[in-house]
Amino acid sequence: MRTRPGTLLAALLSAVLIAVGGAATASAAPAASGPTYYVSLGDSLAKGYMPGQGDTDQGYTDRLFAALKANDPDLRHVKLGCSGATTTSLRNGGDRCTYPEGSQLAAAERFLRDHRGKVRYVTIDIGANDVQRCARGVTGIDLVCARAGMDTVSENLPVILKRLRAAGGKNVQYAGMTYYNPSLAAWLTGEQGKQLAYLTSLLQEVLNGIISFKLRERDFAVADVALAFSSRAYSPEVPLPGVGPVPLNVARICQWTFMCTRQDIHANPTGYQVLADTFAAKLRP
Repeated sequence: MRTRPGTLLAALLSAVLIAVGGAATASAAPAASGPTYYVSLGDSLAKGYMPGQGDTDQGYTDRLFAALKANDPDLRHVKLGCSGATTTSLRNGGDRCTYPEGSQLAAAERFLRDHRGKVRYVTIDIGANDVQRCARGVTGIDLVCARAGMDTVSENLPVILKRLRAAGGKNVQYAGMTYYNPSLAAWLTGEQGKQLAYLTSLLQEVLNGIISFKLRERDFAVADVALAFSSRAYSPEVPLPGVGPVPLNVARICQWTFMCTRQDIHANPTGYQVLADTFAAKLRP
């Protein structure tokens, strides 16, 4: 059977258009996205520790995860923090938590590399335990110990942040935090306690300055928990139930941690929500 050239050309053109259209349709079909991840590292605050309960699922990382997940239903939380962690143990291992990779940092690096492109958020809080051991109740603080702890933070934190960024890549949102000052509760014990509160405030400023600088140096957002807790605000005075007028920063510690009720430095549920909200303000959904 003979076919006219014009008819053959039209048929070929139609076949090409159908093929191209089919390919375009196939490429336009959405691929299964799968889960995305939020990786949290840190100390007992990242674990959600509360006195009498131990590590809980009501800490700031859990609350932050719930807020982030509301905008990303496929988000998963990889919770790597360890109560008692220091910058040294997070970097090198050796704290009470065990990781197949040897340390909290190595575990994070492996997960970030294995899920490159799927991790949306990384948060970290670390450094308080490097200096917290230097407190001596209401009698004072070991300044030599505190200086050594801050030097350790200055040495370890940049390494930790650099390795996290190298493993996670540039498309991850990274954030870390400053710390509130639990020793402000000493204000309630009398004149000696007030002096300790002032002294620890100064030391906390130094520690938070180190942490903030190192975070910004590695392009981590800074969740300023110290600011959220009004840690610098010795005025105005506000009423504290059962006590009377106290500086705002002292009231915040009593209201948002267990320091004034159980002499425990950890945040209570209200305090953990403040931490979560402070982080959330730095992260895009």
